[in-house]
Amino acid sequence: MVTVTDAPATPSPASESAVAPRLIATDLDGTLLHDDKTVSDRTIAALAAAERAGIEVFFVTGRPARWMDVVSDHVHGHGLAICANGAAVVDLHRGRRIVEVSPLDRTVALDVVNVLRGVAPGTTFAVERTGGSHYEPQYPPFHRDQAAVVAPVEKLLAEDFGPLPGPDTDPGMAADTVTVAPRGAPGAFDATGPGQPVLKLLAHHAELDPDDFLALARTAAGALASVTRSSPTALLEISGLGVSKADTLARCCAERGITPQEVVAFGDMPNDIEMLTWAGTSYAMANAHPDVLAVTTGRTDSNNDDGVAAVIERMLRPGPAGG
Repeated sequence: MVTVTDAPATPSPASESAVAPRLIATDLDGTLLHDDKTVSDRTIAALAAAERAGIEVFFVTGRPARWMDVVSDHVHGHGLAICANGAAVVDLHRGRRIVEVSPLDRTVALDVVNVLRGVAPGTTFAVERTGGSHYEPQYPPFHRDQAAVVAPVEKLLAEDFGPLPGPDTDPGMAADTVTVAPRGAPGAFDATGPGQPVLKLLAHHAELDPDDFLALARTAAGALASVTRSSPTALLEISGLGVSKADTLARCCAERGITPQEVVAFGDMPNDIEMLTWAGTSYAMANAHPDVLAVTTGRTDSNNDDGVAAVIERMLRPGPAGG
């Protein structure tokens, strides 16, 4: 199971860089948000101060677009967020509309299902598509959408799968047809209708240790897809091969002429590691997974103690003490 390593009560500075920060990339759950899934007034003020100072803020999360309402009012300027571990770019200024996807091929997803069933019997699956999440009957009721289809994963991954938008579908997407072009592919697709892209395959095991399950899955299926986790339970998040928070963030930064050295990143779980190692400056939360603590250039307070805000405040402070 995950063990938490104690971190200092106050932020430890990351390796100093001669390059001034131009972008803050922060995870949400376990990082920016308190455990009750709220954003503190202190954090809201720090994010706003960063934007006023000319530093862009990107929320980079494993969450789907429809769960971004908690921070939709706190992103300015560009209005974009990176969701589903990099598989979707979402415009929070336009009703949480998905504007770009890096999908998981459904036939590859089925191959991963078969591999995981072979190496970890008892694994159950859910499928996150652009229009919502759908589940196998035995999959745990973590955050079930009322409009979800409950069926064997083979049906959930069918080529013509496309339930009608329901009460828990993203309101911006449900209001009218949304078409977005998948990265690296011509044309467009309906984000809510039949054939909607698969963003993530979720795999849960009721008995395996979370880190053991991740290592097992990466060994068995890592050549097929990207496998990571962000939950304290044995719940894996599986995306297209090469898709990660870092991959999509790097592309968004390149479009803005921002280098890795100009990025400050925050995270707490294995799905943040690629982003944290890509960024020039990175901070692990005090509550972070040991693997995250091992790769970051600095540490800060826990999510419940506003660790992200503490670093931003220090970074914006004038004089040598600032970031």
